[in-house]
Amino acid sequence: MGDDWNDKNLSKKRAKAGVIGGLPVGMKFDREQGKKLQNFLEPLCIEFYRVLKPGAFCVVFSQRRLYHRSTMALDLAGFEIRDLLGWKYEGQAKAFSQNHFIKKDKKLSEDEKQNLIAELEGLKTPQLKPQIEPMALAQKPKFGTFVENWQKYKVGLLNTKETLDGKFPGNIMEVSKKSRHKETNEKIEHMTIKPVALISHLIRLFTQKGQIVLDPFSGSGSHGVAALENERGFIGFEIEKKYYDISLKRLNKTISR
Repeated sequence: MGDDWNDKNLSKKRAKAGVIGGLPVGMKFDREQGKKLQNFLEPLCIEFYRVLKPGAFCVVFSQRRLYHRSTMALDLAGFEIRDLLGWKYEGQAKAFSQNHFIKKDKKLSEDEKQNLIAELEGLKTPQLKPQIEPMALAQKPKFGTFVENWQKYKVGLLNTKETLDGKFPGNIMEVSKKSRHKETNEKIEHMTIKPVALISHLIRLFTQKGQIVLDPFSGSGSHGVAALENERGFIGFEIEKKYYDISLKRLNKTISR
C-alpha cells in the first residue's frame, strides 16, 4: 500500500460513507492465486474498515472464481457480509473446442482424430458464457440500532427509492456494457471499464448526497465520474500513471460541465 495509505493522505477520522472498488484482473490461474489475492486484500480491507463510519457499506467487485477470497478478506477485517450482488450483462462465449489439439496429435491416426472430434462435438473447456460479475456487499458493524446509527452517522440504511427497473432494488443489477459507449465519446483503454450508470446506482443505493465515497483502484475513473454526477465527494487511488491520467481527464471534464 505504501504512502498512498498513510495518514497524511487518508485521515484516521471515520469520515467515509462508502467504498466501491474493483480488483486487479488478468492474473493467470494457479493453485496459489486465491491465497495471494486474499493476502493482498486483507491489509486493504483493514484500511477500509478503519476509515469508514460505523454502519457504512463496502462494495467489492471480483472475478467469479475468486469471489470467496475477496469476501474472506472483508470478513477477517471485521466487516459483516450482507449479500452477494451481481452485475448482469451480455458477455461473449470464451469456451474453446479441442479440435485444434486433436488434429495436431501425432499419436492418433486420421480416423481416430475424426472419431474423437465427432465424439467431442459441442464439448468445450469449462467456461460458461460470462453474464454476471459478482460484488461482495459488506457493512462495518453499526453503532447501536439502525436508527441510532443513522442519527449519529447518517449511514447504514439503503435507499429503496433507488431503482434500475422501477421495482424494489434487487441484488441482480442489469446494466448493458454497451451503455459505456453512450456515456463518453472517447475510447478508453482499460480492461474492466464499469458503466457509470451501474456505479451511480450503487452510490445512490448506499450513500447520501454530500457524503464521500472511496475507490482504491480508480482505473478508468467511472467511479469518480459517477460520484461527482451524483453530488458526492470522491477519493480515488491509482498506481498506474496511464490510468491516473485517464481518470483525471474524465473527472476534470465532468467538473467543467
